[in-house]
Amino acid sequence: MDFAYLETLPSPRLLATHLPLSLFPKSITSGCGCRVVYICRDPKDAFVSRWCYDNKVHRGRSVDLKTAFNMLSEGFSGYGPFWDHCLEYWRESIAMPDRALFLKYEEMLSDPVKYVMKIAAFIGVPFCTKEEEDGVPEEMVRLCNFEMLSSLYVNKTGEFFRHGNMVIENSAYFRKGKVGDWGGS
Repeated sequence: MDFAYLETLPSPRLLATHLPLSLFPKSITSGCGCRVVYICRDPKDAFVSRWCYDNKVHRGRSVDLKTAFNMLSEGFSGYGPFWDHCLEYWRESIAMPDRALFLKYEEMLSDPVKYVMKIAAFIGVPFCTKEEEDGVPEEMVRLCNFEMLSSLYVNKTGEFFRHGNMVIENSAYFRKGKVGDWGGS
């Protein structure tokens, strides 16, 4: 895959990935000014969410829940073993707190405004006093919450990617957005 187009994006760039930190170029963590925000999720919720996503994307050709769980337990995942993935980001956040921020999804949902402000400050674009007084962080949370994003027309009808029989509809990225839902799936 050619990523040369990334160089054409205006700076600062914001990119999202599920890749393990160990697969990033060394320049990412060695002083290029790049910052990494990692969001860890309860492993049970993450597993169920991923399994449901795979079933949507692969349209019934995904493995059954028990097989998928056994594969995850044995460390077989598209992103590497779950605990290794989380631990390498956590360790980086301890070793380089100015370059790596490790967050927990469940904590973010408990106080989203606090975490919007924390992330903004971490990436070097903190809210000014006037923005805080005007409720900009709260408005960002409102505009970016699960209900708002999942109800957008483009996320209900659009496609993110199509390759042969594999179709990733934008709606595949939205399920429930709830903490602790693994038991109800």
